[in-house]
Amino acid sequence: MAQFTSDGLTIAFDDSGPQRTGRCVVLVHGFTSNRLEGWRRMGWYDALERKAIRCVALDCRGHGKSDKPHEPAAYDRAAMARDVVALMEHLGLERVDLMGYSMGARLALAVALDQPRRIGNLVLGGVGGRLLEPPTGDSRMAEAMEADDPAAIEDPMLRSFRHFADEQREDRLALAACSRGAGAPVELAALARLRMPVLVVVGARDNLAGNPEPLVSAIPGARAVTLPGCDHFSAIPHALFKAAVFDFFEGYLD
Repeated sequence: MAQFTSDGLTIAFDDSGPQRTGRCVVLVHGFTSNRLEGWRRMGWYDALERKAIRCVALDCRGHGKSDKPHEPAAYDRAAMARDVVALMEHLGLERVDLMGYSMGARLALAVALDQPRRIGNLVLGGVGGRLLEPPTGDSRMAEAMEADDPAAIEDPMLRSFRHFADEQREDRLALAACSRGAGAPVELAALARLRMPVLVVVGARDNLAGNPEPLVSAIPGARAVTLPGCDHFSAIPHALFKAAVFDFFEGYLD
C-alpha cells in the first residue's frame, strides 16, 4: 500500500501492473467499499494485469486505509473528486482511463466533467437514470450507519449497506458523514458536453441505479450494457462486466 496527501488528508492507493504501457486505468470504488474489496477481491486487478494494463486504485476519503474525517463538509463531491485528480498528479499521470462504481461512478463523472482532456475512456458502473434525479436530502443511509443495532434497520437495501460496512470494519461515523456530504445535481447540459467515449454498465435488477437509458441518452455517443440477473452488489465481479469493459477499451463494443 502506498499513500499521498490530498486536501491535508492521507489517501491510500495501489499501483500495479505494467508501468510503461500506454494504458492506465484508475479505479474508484463505491460507498462502504474500498480498493481491496471493491476491485482486487472482485478480480479486477488480475483481469487488468492479464491485459497488460496498469491499474491504479485508491481508498476514497472515509474508506479503507485513507483518513476518515467525521464532518459532512469534508465529503463534498468536488472535494472527493479532487482526490482522484491529486492521485493522478502524484503519479505523474497526464491521461488515464477512469472507471468508477456507484459512488465511485459519480466521482469519476465529476472528474471527467472537470478534467475532460485527461480522461481517455470513462466507465460508469452501478449508475443509471437515478443519477439525474435531484438530491433528496434523505438521511436514512446516514442513520443506518449510526444505528446501534443493524437489526433495527427496516429497509433491506440500507441494512445490506450497513452489514457490508461492518464486514469491512469501516468507520461508520465517517460513512454517515460521507452520506450527508453535499452532492450537487448532475446537469444535463454538462453531460452533453462530454466528448470522451463513455460506457454505462448496470445490473438488470439494480433498482438503486435505475434504467441506464436516460443517462446514456444525455451523453453523446455513450453506450450501455445491462448485466442479466445482477443487482447492485453482484454486478461488480461479473465476468460479463469485465468483458464489456475490455471490449469497450479495445473498440469492439457497438
